[in-house]
Amino acid sequence: MRLLALVVGVLLGAALPAAAQTAAGASQGLGPLVTKARGGQCVDDPVFMRRNHMALLKHQRDDTMHGGVRSGKYSLKACVACHASEASQSVSAEAGDFCQSCHTFAAVKIDCFGCHASKPPAIGAQAAVAQPQVKP
Repeated sequence: MRLLALVVGVLLGAALPAAAQTAAGASQGLGPLVTKARGGQCVDDPVFMRRNHMALLKHQRDDTMHGGVRSGKYSLKACVACHASEASQSVSAEAGDFCQSCHTFAAVKIDCFGCHASKPPAIGAQAAVAQPQVKP
């Protein structure tokens, strides 16, 4: 029993500094490389967005699906338009793209872009995207 407690203690002792190093390392440049957005200010604080973006997108999805609301502060289309890479014109086409870099780092699969566009609309179409769709 003492041997088991010793082994668990050693393993936990080795794992905790590594976890602390990983958390500290991300803030020191060892985390995912995230390119700067095209726009100016994000719709919310970046720390808040990193932690809550999925809940916000789910809420926006529910507003769209059940209420017909096609515009909003946390619209996926707006996120893609602002965060698409200059090189690939996408948020998930390449390893360094905005969504892809963090999701790869966190080992989380992105399933949004199986149905949704990962690239912003063409320049002329952006004006149409900004206008909310109103049902008759």
